Amino acid sequence: MPRKPKRPCSFPGCPELTDGRYCDMHQRQVDAYYNKYERDPQTRKRYDRRWKRIRDRYISEHPLCEECQKYGRLTPAEEVHHIIPLSKGGTNADSNLMSLCKQCHSSITAREGERWARR
Repeated sequence: MPRKPKRPCSFPGCPELTDGRYCDMHQRQVDAYYNKYERDPQTRKRYDRRWKRIRDRYISEHPLCEECQKYGRLTPAEEVHHIIPLSKGGTNADSNLMSLCKQCHSSITAREGERWARR
């Protein structure tokens, strides 16, 4: 399948070509800035190194998007979703987790209004 052509990194003055918005080096810088200054401190505490280990284990056990499988599509999972959000009393138990592709995770998150809700 053909791929989209790479585009220049969006970081000012960076000539690197990338598939995403930023090159790898600048993506790390942008993520660090977001986590330090823009992300809610409570959220930062909930998604620490333990969460990364839980997420990596769960996605290795469930490599396909569970939402796409309901419709007969086989899409690799890229993210792990909490069915009941941690902010609403959910846990990191396997029964509360769901492996999803980016598209399904974004649509579920937007539907629930959790991430982009006005504060």
